[in-house]
Amino acid sequence: MTKVSVIVPAYNLEAYVGDCLLSLLTQRTDFSFEVVVANDASIDGTRAAIAALQPQWGERLQLVDNPHNLGLVATMGRLLAAAKGDYIAYVDGDDLALPGKLQAQADYLDQHPGCAICYHESEMFESASGQLLKHYSRDYYNAAYIPQQADISHLIRYGVFLQASSVMIRRHGQLPASLDHGCRIICDYPWHIANAHYGAGSVDRLDAVLGRYRIHGASFGAQTSRNLERRMAVTRELERACTQALAFGVDPQIVAQGVSHHRFSAALYFLRLGEDLLFQQLIDEAECDGWYFDERHRQAWALRQQPAQVRELLGWAQP
Repeated sequence: MTKVSVIVPAYNLEAYVGDCLLSLLTQRTDFSFEVVVANDASIDGTRAAIAALQPQWGERLQLVDNPHNLGLVATMGRLLAAAKGDYIAYVDGDDLALPGKLQAQADYLDQHPGCAICYHESEMFESASGQLLKHYSRDYYNAAYIPQQADISHLIRYGVFLQASSVMIRRHGQLPASLDHGCRIICDYPWHIANAHYGAGSVDRLDAVLGRYRIHGASFGAQTSRNLERRMAVTRELERACTQALAFGVDPQIVAQGVSHHRFSAALYFLRLGEDLLFQQLIDEAECDGWYFDERHRQAWALRQQPAQVRELLGWAQP
C-alpha cells in the first residue's frame, strides 16, 4: 500500500530534473512511497534524464509521458490520476527535497487529522552560484499575519505564503475538481484554496527547512520579473482564484479583502520598478471599503497621486 505519492511535472528541465528526482527517491521513510513524474513533451533531454533513473529505482519511479505539450494544469490532472498514495506531495521538477521531508510531513498529517494541507519552510537559492537568497515563508512580507495553523481565509486574504514544492495534501474525493479553476499561469494558489475547501481542514506549517526552491533564468519568478504584462496577468489570476472561493461558501468580505491585497501587492511591485501609472491603477483598485492590508496599504492609497512620495515613505530609491 502506497502512503505517499510525490507528483512532479517537468518540461524542458534537463539540467535539473535528475537532481530533483534523486532528492525524492533517496528519502528515508518507514512507509511506502512513489515518485510520479510527468514529462510534458519536453524538447530537450528531460525524458532521457528521467529514463536514466528508472532501471535503478523500478516501481518507486513512475513516468507519465504526455503525447504532446499539455501545460501544467492538464499535466497535474494526469499526475493526480496516476497517484496512488493517501497523501500527495507536489514538487516542481527544478526544486529539491531535503532529507526527512516526506517522513516529517506524513507524520504530521498522521498526527493531525484535521489538517488538509501541510507545508514546510523552503530555502530560495540562486541556481548558478548556490547562494541562499532568503527563506520563502518566514521572510515573506505577510509572514506576521500567518499562524502556524492557518485556514482557507488566510490563503485568500494573504496570498501565496506557502512555496509550491513544500506542499503535501491529504487525499480527498474531489481531486479533479481541485484543478477546475481556469488559471493558466498561477496554478498552485487556486489549487491550495480548493484543497483547503475539499479537504475540509487547516493549512499547517512545519518550520523546519525541508526543501530548496531554485531560482534560474527560466523559473516562474524570473519570467514574471522580466515581463510587466505577465505580472499584470498573474495579478488577475490571483484575483480570480480569490473570487472563485465564493463558490465554496467563503464570506464575500474575505474574498474582497483578498482581491484588494493582491492589487496592493502588485501596485508596490510596479512602484518599485518606476512604473507609476501601473502603480496608480492598481493601488486605486486596491481600496476595499476602508479595509487595508496594513499601514503601508492605507498610506499608499491615500498618496496614490504622489508615487514619488510613496517611494520615499517606503524607503525606496527613486528609479
